[in-house]
Amino acid sequence: MADKPRLKIPSEAKKGDIVEIKTLMPHVMESGQRKDKDGKVIPRKIINKFTCTFNGKPVFSADLEPAIAANPYLQFYVRVEESGTFKFAWTDDDGTVTTAEQSITVG
Repeated sequence: MADKPRLKIPSEAKKGDIVEIKTLMPHVMESGQRKDKDGKVIPRKIINKFTCTFNGKPVFSADLEPAIAANPYLQFYVRVEESGTFKFAWTDDDGTVTTAEQSITVG
């Protein structure tokens, strides 16, 4: 699918803090509307679904459409009440799923 996703999440927080999460997925995000040099349509290949869970519970998801830019960047906020692990999944048109995870300690 793509290169390794980049994540920016604090490693520590206080109970009840709202933390900012930033993700960047290197990906060409071909819309399926452009043509190559021979005039043939370049097949659509986009990330169409993003999900984030924390300790197994969903905290954010997005359905992405062909108009999304290459290298999709997502930023969102989550309130943390306990230490745990954020798990991220990006699903491509062909069913390929790229995953990443990062832990946070809540004190």
